Amino acid sequence: MSKHLLFAIVLTHCLMTSVVAQTADEKLETFFKSHLEESFRMRPFEATMLGDHRFDHLLDDISPEARKAWLDQYRRRLEQLPTEVRYGDLSRNAQIDFEILRDELTRNIWLAENTRPFEEDPRTYGNYISDSVYSLLTQSTLPKETNIKNAISRITHLPRIVKTAQQTLRESPPSILETAILQNRGAIGFYEKGIFELAGETPQAQELRKVTTEAVVALNEHQIFLEDSRRFRANGEWRLGRELFSEKLELVLNAGLSAAQVLADAEAEFIRVQREMYVVSRQLWSHYFPNQTLPPDDESGRRETIAQVTRAVSQEHGKPEDLVTDARASVGRIQDFIRRHDILRLPEPDRCQIIEMPEFRRGNSLAYLDSALPLDPMGLSSYAVSPPPADWGTDRVRSFLEEYNEHMLQILTIHEAYPGHYVQLEYSNRCPSLIRRVLQSGVFVEGWAVYTEQMMLDQGYGDGNLALRLNQLKFYLRAVANTILDHKMHCTTMTDEEAYAFLTDGAYQSEGEARLKIIRAKQSSTQLSTYFVGRMAHYRLRQQVQRELGDQFELGRFHEAVLDHGSVPMKYLPELVKNRLTEPR
Repeated sequence: MSKHLLFAIVLTHCLMTSVVAQTADEKLETFFKSHLEESFRMRPFEATMLGDHRFDHLLDDISPEARKAWLDQYRRRLEQLPTEVRYGDLSRNAQIDFEILRDELTRNIWLAENTRPFEEDPRTYGNYISDSVYSLLTQSTLPKETNIKNAISRITHLPRIVKTAQQTLRESPPSILETAILQNRGAIGFYEKGIFELAGETPQAQELRKVTTEAVVALNEHQIFLEDSRRFRANGEWRLGRELFSEKLELVLNAGLSAAQVLADAEAEFIRVQREMYVVSRQLWSHYFPNQTLPPDDESGRRETIAQVTRAVSQEHGKPEDLVTDARASVGRIQDFIRRHDILRLPEPDRCQIIEMPEFRRGNSLAYLDSALPLDPMGLSSYAVSPPPADWGTDRVRSFLEEYNEHMLQILTIHEAYPGHYVQLEYSNRCPSLIRRVLQSGVFVEGWAVYTEQMMLDQGYGDGNLALRLNQLKFYLRAVANTILDHKMHCTTMTDEEAYAFLTDGAYQSEGEARLKIIRAKQSSTQLSTYFVGRMAHYRLRQQVQRELGDQFELGRFHEAVLDHGSVPMKYLPELVKNRLTEPR
């Protein structure tokens, strides 16, 4: 056989393989688009939250019959996927997308079969009541009058949502019920006042006023229903139990880790971070306690040293009315540091606004990031900061401000915005894979944000300020403690009192923060573990790649290689990053 003939055969084979792979990749995207189309028609709210605005005037049918159809859809799609898309014909990138979609369907089926949020968690309905309308006015890039028109239409569905809630809800754990009561009260305030501030001057004001008035009547009735439920229905079981927790955690993490492995990792890391906090606290002791002798260097003395120094540092805080302003003030210097030190390339243009958290979203945390939507990526992102609620007493407000002092607020801004959630999710929205843009891994997302906190200080942010470092370590210790709390609250008989002692004595949290975290642990099984597991995966990958590349390692280039692939499950990241690093930046 001649060389030319052999080359022609090889080339023909390569071209045929390429065509097959391309066709298979296209089939997968077509399959996913078909799945999304069916999902959006069944669940318009889901479409809105992903940025497809064709169904913004509608709201889901959430009756038991409709929700059964959701489960049937997941099962049918999971069965169809391998028959309609041949895995072996896909490119490697598309194989990863195939697995992400398969795992998402599997997880949705498990959740539908093993959890009962519509029967047990009244906050589930709060998403439809408030977020479904709020997002139209804050995240959609459609014309303002179109968004208001859709909001008016969607608000007319709220009495139906409330009625379904009252017919469906059975027993609710008291902690979850109390949060729902607080958030529904915030929703009433939103429809009485907040929505008109968002809408501004509009010719649709009268029509908007009419539908919100009717919605407020329904929500006031719902408030009575929820408050009466304190007596009649506030006795649900919130513990998931060891077996269900382990199954759910493995599905959520999608990292090949068992619940026992995660717990063992967290407990070892908890001890290591405490040691680091002691080293920093010992250096700060003479600054805050110049005429006092350092406590003894034993277990009790080390704990006392950390507790006293963290308490002293926490007094360096602003006023409650200045929290949002203080958060804004930290942004400029953080962005400047990122650029000067080539941490990564920041998104241009910057579309992140810093806002005061709306009342109906308060109750679990100080801050969150609402990113631009994957299917409407040109919209704004919102870094929301929550001032203390107006009905809090003086002591509770003081405790809150001490926890989120001027140093911690900088760490929070790094986590939520730069180079944390806002930056990462802007990169994610540019990923060419539709599956990866839509089906995001919470472990990747939360892990990246936690990873950036230490990384920024390691690179010099804060100029070696030890008070800032102590707060970074404390914030990270919280993520580690959350993992331990998550496991023990749902897999053992850990009481609220034991959890409180663990968080305040072991993790040096304030009373208010500890109380809120216990409530959150009851309300969100497995989610609290994503921060630590994701951070460890990001951190370990960084160490591995840096060691392999040696002097050729460039931090900014590495970070961009991490973010270029969307928010993928962490198990795929080593392969994807190493391939990306073989290409030009």
